[in-house]
Amino acid sequence: MSLSRPSGSRTGPEFESLVRDGTDIDLEELYSVLANRRRRLVIHELQRRGETVELGSLAERLAAWEAEKPQAEVTAAERKAMYTALQQRHLPRMDRARLVRFDDRAAMVEPTNHLLELDVYTEVVGERDFPWSQYYLGLSALGCGLLLVCVGGIPPLARLPPLAPAAFTLTAFAVSSVVHLYATREMKLGASERPPELPERPG
Repeated sequence: MSLSRPSGSRTGPEFESLVRDGTDIDLEELYSVLANRRRRLVIHELQRRGETVELGSLAERLAAWEAEKPQAEVTAAERKAMYTALQQRHLPRMDRARLVRFDDRAAMVEPTNHLLELDVYTEVVGERDFPWSQYYLGLSALGCGLLLVCVGGIPPLARLPPLAPAAFTLTAFAVSSVVHLYATREMKLGASERPPELPERPG
């Protein structure tokens, strides 16, 4: 089951659910869960660890990411604020979506098979950058333009064989696809120590 929803924000999630237990989850609820950055950070950490996590540890981890500091430097106030937000808002929402099993009394969070089998990719686009979809659209337009120039006999490209624009376009798409594949792997939640949508630490 492949899902995607375009986003007008700078960070847009694309994801694919590979649920194999014969059940399904509400897609609108899933979109809503993934629309929130903190919940995406929860997904990243639970997928990365693949096991039940104590709520306090999870809160401290997310607080460190949001404050852009080492986990050991997280203050009690920052940890408490994150703990409360996860406990009262985010984890109950994810529990209803069947992505986690949240035991409020024991303060434990367990990832479900739905979450562990969910592939979530984030595309972080800077102010001066543009997403891959626009890049491929531009590359297609360039290839068509070159072909029309060659076929139309417009100099100086009129001397090129008709297959030259096609060869150029295919080569450009092949190279771009390899780069895109590598970049996509880097953007998968749970695939690295640090969430892909967080800025890199200086130095």
